[in-house]
Amino acid sequence: MNGKDDYTALEMMVVQASRMIRDGEVVFVGTGLPMIASMLAKYLHAPNAILCCEAGFWDSRFLHIPMTVGDSRWYVGSTWCAGQSYMFSLLQRRRIDLGFLGGAQVDKYGNINSTGVGVQLRDGYYVFGKRFEGSGGAADIASMANRVIIMMKHERRRFVERVDYITSPGWYVWLHDFKDGRGRVRLVPRWELGMWGGPEAVISTMGVMRFDEETKEMYVESYYSELGVTPEEIKRNTAFDINVDEAEPAEPPTERELELLREHIDPEHIFLRE
Repeated sequence: MNGKDDYTALEMMVVQASRMIRDGEVVFVGTGLPMIASMLAKYLHAPNAILCCEAGFWDSRFLHIPMTVGDSRWYVGSTWCAGQSYMFSLLQRRRIDLGFLGGAQVDKYGNINSTGVGVQLRDGYYVFGKRFEGSGGAADIASMANRVIIMMKHERRRFVERVDYITSPGWYVWLHDFKDGRGRVRLVPRWELGMWGGPEAVISTMGVMRFDEETKEMYVESYYSELGVTPEEIKRNTAFDINVDEAEPAEPPTERELELLREHIDPEHIFLRE
């Protein structure tokens, strides 16, 4: 049964992300919406999903939303506290099934920029007009997780033709306009070694985008019609020519999904506040 109450774009993002988590997967979770989506999945359809984070907590069963990846609430129910370096070694060994990422910019090939905008090269150094927090472990996750899901607010300044700086690689790395992509920098693409690497979807405040299997270019799979979003609006808010030919209305949240989000997972609206 679909939810009969009004719901927000943030709630819709979380629901769409949650539905992409498969039971039994190892999920590398960040702070905020990915954490809420993972908790929702464990409540509903993926009880055996293993949630881990950059700080080294493994299979946490937290009862309240941690505020950061180093929050002590991650300790609750954890079967293992391995430490940061070991968690990244799991990425190198292809033991992380799904990683969530965000950023300031994403381009049509799924490259992410969370380092800065307004880039200029001066005396061999990159100088940014505005500097952001940077990579953290995002480049490792983008490079070596088996699947990657990107969550971002949908704006023209964020969905760009080409990111100002590649913090985390998507399907193609723009180097001298040579688009051999992940293979060129030895990030083995999924068509060579099964499911290893590359962004699977971008979940925004307007819809869900996927990547064409042949061209690896982003296209719109679904849009939030019940929130008044149209394919034309997505095109207007995207700075490159995005394909909307196959776009369909997204399945709205169910009553149970909304109940869990609002009453159990984030009742204080810490992350779901509009």
